[in-house]
Amino acid sequence: MLLVCGTAPLKELPLTEGEARLDGDLLRVGGAGIPCTQGTAALVSAACKTLDYLGQPAPRVLLVGDDGTGKGSRQLYERLIEDLPRLAPRVVVLHYMLPVMGLMRRVSESASRAARRPFMIADAAAMYAAKAAGIAREFDLFTPDLSELAFLADPQATHPAYVSRHLFESDSSRIPEMVAAAYANGSAARTLVVKGATDHIAQEGRILDTLSEPDIPALEAIGGTGDTISGMVGALVHAGYDEVTAARVAIRANRTAGLYVGATPATRIRQVIEALPRVLADHLDEWVREAQTERAERSAS
Repeated sequence: MLLVCGTAPLKELPLTEGEARLDGDLLRVGGAGIPCTQGTAALVSAACKTLDYLGQPAPRVLLVGDDGTGKGSRQLYERLIEDLPRLAPRVVVLHYMLPVMGLMRRVSESASRAARRPFMIADAAAMYAAKAAGIAREFDLFTPDLSELAFLADPQATHPAYVSRHLFESDSSRIPEMVAAAYANGSAARTLVVKGATDHIAQEGRILDTLSEPDIPALEAIGGTGDTISGMVGALVHAGYDEVTAARVAIRANRTAGLYVGATPATRIRQVIEALPRVLADHLDEWVREAQTERAERSAS
């Protein structure tokens, strides 16, 4: 099972659990319909399209409304703490949820009580909480953008509130330095997928790959294009691909989907997501072969 957990900015949405499905412009989970604009809804929608193409079951989702008070997020944490061992997912993706460090530690402890600890992915505020809680190394993969990477790399940023000081961090030339610092500080998961104009994949402090083609600058202006990468990575790992291959495929699929739809700043993320099955049909086998060849070459060196 791929389990995706997050919040939506909908105060009236109760904690909802169920298989996700796409219904026009809406993501359906249980009886709830959430607009597929960005955030967790975009992440889940990209995972749905990827898993459906691969012939895999739809992701299971835990979703709750949170208007910033943290009430919904706390309900989500408590459900995960109680139910993760029973649910026994293969992969867990944690996304937007108010950073509560003590509760995040308990979620990781709960994951360890499962018969087999799931592959743990964190993005957005869940990633901030994992870093600030001192448990980044217990996660398998983080998917930061450039400003989030700067937060991970900053040893003084011991609380998620400090992320604001990095919101305008834009010196991409410092990515190798920041990656190294994040690992040295114990603030990185085993694998980092750094999203930006050029995407970077790193493990254990070393950058393994950079990807910048096709170059679709308009994707940067479309809300949710980072979320779709996180959703695809989770889906591909669940389907059995190693995390580096999954990251390479997700990044290239995201960029190529932008190419296929002729992305402009006015393009909606739903259009990019709809193109994913066609992109995967055209390129998945080729990209997997390339990733496996590079993996073999790294192992031999």
